[in-house]
Amino acid sequence: MRVVIAEDLALLRGGIASLMRDDGHEVVAEVGDGEALIEAAAEHRADLAVIDVRMPPTFTDEGVRAAVELRRRQPDVAILILSQYVEERYATDLLGGGSQGVGYLLKDRIADVGEFLSAARRVGAGGTAIDPEVVSQLLSRRRRSDLLDELTPREREVLALMAEGHTNAAIAERLVVTGGAVEKHVRNVFMKLGLPQTDQQHRRVLAVLTYLGV
Repeated sequence: MRVVIAEDLALLRGGIASLMRDDGHEVVAEVGDGEALIEAAAEHRADLAVIDVRMPPTFTDEGVRAAVELRRRQPDVAILILSQYVEERYATDLLGGGSQGVGYLLKDRIADVGEFLSAARRVGAGGTAIDPEVVSQLLSRRRRSDLLDELTPREREVLALMAEGHTNAAIAERLVVTGGAVEKHVRNVFMKLGLPQTDQQHRRVLAVLTYLGV
């Protein structure tokens, strides 16, 4: 993938760039603010943008606002947001676009290099990677819809793991069930949520967005 990294801390920015290069990706730009991110993504035709939520000048929501604008201008660019804390409003702003290729991770997750790189690859391929803590906090603040109430406990469990970005194989391993059983649960989730007959990956994204209430 062609990757642009937007992070105001030079040491962290360089560390992320090194990890991405070691994983075989091309880091086409390393920038420290939202405006530079948008320009670099357009200039270098980036596939994935790794973006810190808080950047200059106010260190509040510049990163996520830049991400939303980048998605508006270049909808094909995958977005992976990094945040020190769970910023519920920012997570909802980003996820509410309903697009594929989106992730929101806490920076602590970078400490697990394998997990971070797996999430980056998944998002770059059009999937989702939502930090479990983000999922937990978003769900604690929302009312459960009638559609979700139709799901069985096991189906909700499968959907929760889908929201974190796990594949069917990974879900089967975590729940100690067969791959066929997971596929059946996923089909039931799609049916009960009334999701259209589109490609599998897009339906997974729609199911996650319904689950998170965005």
